[in-house]
Amino acid sequence: MEKDELIPAKDFCIYHNIEYSFITSLQDSGLISVTSVEHAVYIPADEIQKLEKYVRMFYDLDINLEGIETIDYLLEKIENMQKEILQLKNRVQ
Repeated sequence: MEKDELIPAKDFCIYHNIEYSFITSLQDSGLISVTSVEHAVYIPADEIQKLEKYVRMFYDLDINLEGIETIDYLLEKIENMQKEILQLKNRVQ
């Protein structure tokens, strides 16, 4: 992955006024992936949208990490079911 596709986790935390430990907690739970380059932690650009969603859930809606994991699992399940329904509809037509 190119360096320009990576956002420093430290900068993300400063911009969003959040604790760095939140990012490590999300990484430990498998909700996001981060990359380490020369002792610095970076967030891939394609993870930013998910990370911002988790920040809003945690800080704005006051949902704990376990709740975020559950919500993420259920949203993924709904998305997969919607894809399956669309495939079945296409097969019927």
